Amino acid sequence: MSRTDDVVNGIKHMILNGEIQPGERLPVEKDLAETLGVSRGSLREGVRALSILGILNSRQGDGTYVTDLDVSQLLSPMGFVVDLQGEGQTRHIHAIRRLLECEAARLAATRITDEALDEAGALLDEAGRILEESPEAHERIIEIDIAFHRIIAAHTGNPVLTGMIETFASRTVRERLWRSLREEGIDRRTHGEHHAIWRALSHHDPDSARVRMANHLLGVEDSLPFLPSEEDESPEADA
Repeated sequence: MSRTDDVVNGIKHMILNGEIQPGERLPVEKDLAETLGVSRGSLREGVRALSILGILNSRQGDGTYVTDLDVSQLLSPMGFVVDLQGEGQTRHIHAIRRLLECEAARLAATRITDEALDEAGALLDEAGRILEESPEAHERIIEIDIAFHRIIAAHTGNPVLTGMIETFASRTVRERLWRSLREEGIDRRTHGEHHAIWRALSHHDPDSARVRMANHLLGVEDSLPFLPSEEDESPEADA
């Protein structure tokens, strides 16, 4: 291993052992370098690497701190990996999203609060009003879609699952908007599917919530073969 790896592993070990708590400042550079047995240059490289991963946060003139170790932030590099898969991996991404969100619906059905149900219901009511407008506000429909799914994920009781869902769902916005704009009647169908999920959650029925979510997301996946590539959507392609 390189000396930078020694720094990364050493600081992670200190955090895991409770020597440094989330939100606390690291020891001064000279002392920390001596503790880890590395040069200050290697220490800085290791700190930069941990900052990229969301574990450390360097504040100008105030030292380097351990972040609050928020799971969503720590999982954000996984989104970069998803992005690197490029064209042709959309179906695989949606399949993983379906697995995660079906489990989320199952868990949330036993944990979701009345307040959260009211919030989700208000979103669906707003979507219903938008669907009566002409033309429909498709971008707001997608925002409501994202917010609805986010409420469910937030009530799983599993922050790692919540973070993973956020990572994968944020990579599907383009496909969801395209579907909303191009497939006639799809917004109304999605609205009905969301209502079915909401009813299952309000009845605190985990099996029904999981099935309703699966039905909804399988419909999304069925649209994927008809999704244009980014090249097809470019101005040059329309010329």
